[in-house]
Amino acid sequence: MDAALTIEDRMRGAMGDLTRAERQLAGHILTHYPVAALGSITELAKAAGVSNPTVVRLCQKLGYKGYPDYQQALRGEVEAMLVSPLVKHDRWAGGVPDTHILNRFADAVVGNLQATLGQIDHAEFDAAAALLADPARRVFAMGGRITHAMADYLVTLMRNVRSDVTLLSGMSNTWPPALLDMRRGDVLVVFDIRRYENSVLQLTELALEQGAEVILVTDRWLSPAAAHARHVLACHIEAPSAWDSTVSLLVLVETLLASVQDRTWEVTEGRLKRLEELYAKARFFRRHR
Repeated sequence: MDAALTIEDRMRGAMGDLTRAERQLAGHILTHYPVAALGSITELAKAAGVSNPTVVRLCQKLGYKGYPDYQQALRGEVEAMLVSPLVKHDRWAGGVPDTHILNRFADAVVGNLQATLGQIDHAEFDAAAALLADPARRVFAMGGRITHAMADYLVTLMRNVRSDVTLLSGMSNTWPPALLDMRRGDVLVVFDIRRYENSVLQLTELALEQGAEVILVTDRWLSPAAAHARHVLACHIEAPSAWDSTVSLLVLVETLLASVQDRTWEVTEGRLKRLEELYAKARFFRRHR
């Protein structure tokens, strides 16, 4: 067994050698990774629509003695994923190669982008963009301690494209007025990457009670909010730093904006023209001499 490969990597690599039932099980695990395989073998088999022996056989094909051995390895990976920034720094700094940080970081970011864009389901992405483009639905967005910048960026540009777009604060005392105006069918976009934040999960649950459709942008290990989201867009975020990289999230946000703009261009074009006229009247931008 190649120790350099993650459980997720090994499972994806083994797909061609699996039976139909094993592929069905592997697909379920990968779609809900890693949460799906943290419970009992009976719970996993039932959720995936397969038998308990199928779970055991899949684990053995991945190089484990059985489900308990597989689960122990998975829990070890999950613990490593959720470590604090200080521990993360110590882990990568000890084996720093001689190449410059610019090159190492760029390699990591490019790898994240390739992996992210390679695994996002196009139908899932298009469905999320269609919700955001629907003029009958209002759009709300919120992020966590780090990812609030992604939510802010999304809302700032989305307001140019369409109306009824609101940025929600991370402060829970501001949520009730926003939730009061949230109608069934409105869209909540939430950003949450490790270490996952209780506030994001709490707002997601409250919005779901209001009938909102939730789009979650998260990492490949999936925020707990994924259990309540209609659409989940998972990104690769690892980098040689004490903090994870949000570059892949930013690219995903910009691509969503481009897709929404294309879908609403007949309306958006007029909005952008009026916006430029207002900027000109306010002399907002400096003119080139």
